[in-house]
Amino acid sequence: MRIENKLKKKVLGLERNIFFTGITSFFTDTTTKMIYAVMPLFLLSLGATKTELSLIEGIAESTASIIKALSGFWSDKIGKNKPFMVVGYAFTAVISPLFSVVTSPLQVLALRFSERIGKGIRTAPRDSLIAGTAGEGERGKGFGFHKAMDNSGAIVGPLLAFAILSVFPGDYRKVFLFSVVPGILGVLTIIVFVKEAKRHKAELARKISLNDFSSRYYLFLGIAFLFALGNSTDALLLIKANDIGIKAVFIPLVYLIFNSVSVIFAVPMGMLSDKFGRERLIIFGYLLYSIIYLGFGSANDKIIVILLFALYGLYSAATDGVQKALVADLIDRDKRGTGLGLYNCLIGITLLPASVIAGVLYDKVDNQAPFYFGSAMALLAAILMGIFFGKKTKVQ
Repeated sequence: MRIENKLKKKVLGLERNIFFTGITSFFTDTTTKMIYAVMPLFLLSLGATKTELSLIEGIAESTASIIKALSGFWSDKIGKNKPFMVVGYAFTAVISPLFSVVTSPLQVLALRFSERIGKGIRTAPRDSLIAGTAGEGERGKGFGFHKAMDNSGAIVGPLLAFAILSVFPGDYRKVFLFSVVPGILGVLTIIVFVKEAKRHKAELARKISLNDFSSRYYLFLGIAFLFALGNSTDALLLIKANDIGIKAVFIPLVYLIFNSVSVIFAVPMGMLSDKFGRERLIIFGYLLYSIIYLGFGSANDKIIVILLFALYGLYSAATDGVQKALVADLIDRDKRGTGLGLYNCLIGITLLPASVIAGVLYDKVDNQAPFYFGSAMALLAAILMGIFFGKKTKVQ
């Protein structure tokens, strides 16, 4: 993708589009994590079981994920990303406060599904914009910054939720109402400050087919699928924390610890991937995840669980943005929207079976089983990544 010079103007050492896309994600994730931090307990208060809770998250994420592939393909065909980003972020801003009026788990599912459609619309075009805007050898840094901003919002969101619940104890609906403010700020940021990185007609993909992607791209998708199968909704981690005695009002603060650590390490981990290779960081992240979930399965102490949440943030920093950077490395420039869309779609769809498996294991076996399953799948993915690491990734 050829970016005009004016789009390459840097803000705090980062390309303008990457910086303001990060700010947009900060505001939007503040909104979503205000909701996410209290949603598990809110659903339980409505009478949902842990299986239903997992199923709601799985259906919402996975069914809307098909749109990630379609929006990525469409953005490649027309050579534009910003329109998809504006519409996608607007979905979250408009729908989030509507959770304040729901009265049943089924209504929560309908709204979660609708809000996730917005994420499906914006994700692949946004990732394509970041990959195309990042300077040579700085793609990991760019995705790392975006992940850091994403998780910065995930720090502020639970903090705001905690503050609201401190003033209005048990009133989760107040949290949902206040969540509209940062969501609107995010939409305004993308409209005003992010500029379309236009491509010339010669740079547009005339035809896109599944044969356009390398075998190594599909091999990584397969490994990512196996890992994702054991990576169920984080809501179960919050439920686990509550089960061992952490009070409901402090649950948002526990989630804050995870996001704080991820923010601190996201950019350094991205830069390490630029220098030493994406695969090394991903293998490290998968192995760390396996250890963490093994710990969650056996933990019965509050301090241990808090430490595990901190390590979970380190895992997130080492994998989430780095995996997207690796996917971008494996794809031709004019097909990155499609390739990243397929990747995001696969991860999202896999959350449904992953969450159903975890929820059933939690309800029907015990509160250790889903974490042991996740640990085993992560270990298998790490072994396969060790095989995948045998050849050096070509950075485009």
